[in-house]
Amino acid sequence: MANPPQGAGHTETEIADQPGCWRRAAASAAEFAPVLPRAGERVAVVGCGTSWFVAQSYAALREAAGHGETDAFAASEFPLGRRYDRLLTLTRSGTTSEVLEVLGRVAGTVPTVAITADPVTPVMDAADEVVVLEYADERSVVQTRFATTQLALLRAHLGEDLSTAVADAERALAQDLPSELIEAEQFTFLGRGWTIGLAHEAALKMREAAGAWTESYPAMEYRHGPISITAPGRVTWMLGQAPDGLAKQVVGVGGMMAVSGLDPLADLVRVQRLAVAIARAHGADPDTPRNLTRSVILDADG
Repeated sequence: MANPPQGAGHTETEIADQPGCWRRAAASAAEFAPVLPRAGERVAVVGCGTSWFVAQSYAALREAAGHGETDAFAASEFPLGRRYDRLLTLTRSGTTSEVLEVLGRVAGTVPTVAITADPVTPVMDAADEVVVLEYADERSVVQTRFATTQLALLRAHLGEDLSTAVADAERALAQDLPSELIEAEQFTFLGRGWTIGLAHEAALKMREAAGAWTESYPAMEYRHGPISITAPGRVTWMLGQAPDGLAKQVVGVGGMMAVSGLDPLADLVRVQRLAVAIARAHGADPDTPRNLTRSVILDADG
């Protein structure tokens, strides 16, 4: 585990723990292979908030790897009439109302598996099979290490070697954050393919932890209107390789282009650290974000 900064809260400590969690997840991929989606299956992946964005990234990775058609949905928008060979649900708490509702609605009609952090929550009974990543659970409201650890597990299950990603995460934790990033007034996160989900998650982290003004788009769509927001003091952050000519366009209209060269999942660690740094710079506590709770549980009145 990398050393969190002195006086760090839960969020900083959990961010620093990610390389070790990813190693452990990669090492367990073979153990969990019997319950995770098989090659050739038509799979739906659902989650809420951060877990939905992880679902998007995994769906794109799985299809690109040739493992089969894979769709990602916000749990509240899952198309119940559509046929799948397996439903994968992602839920850190195991209590999220929309995820449990989907599992209840499809029970007995499609094999279901859940990835969660808590072995004593309702999802343990709601899903046919459960993968528990208890070591990646978090005290923080804002998800960091659980989100990235479940994606690390799923990448390893697809056959990826995560050694570079782990090494890059360690670099992401050790690098200084430039002052111009901490002082920026606005961020637009971009991705391509599987990193589009990461871009949406990066923007969410900045909103949750720092209350920052952020947007996110597929990289090629950025030029179809959103680039109009770019200006001095504003950052365009590419997770992964940027399309040719994009950096020149951003700089040409006065913006700052951020491209790290790290594995995109490791670059997300930099965003997490930046969100915390911005929160601290503005006197906010990233461990207690505004208007948020650790799990969304709806009552009978919705």
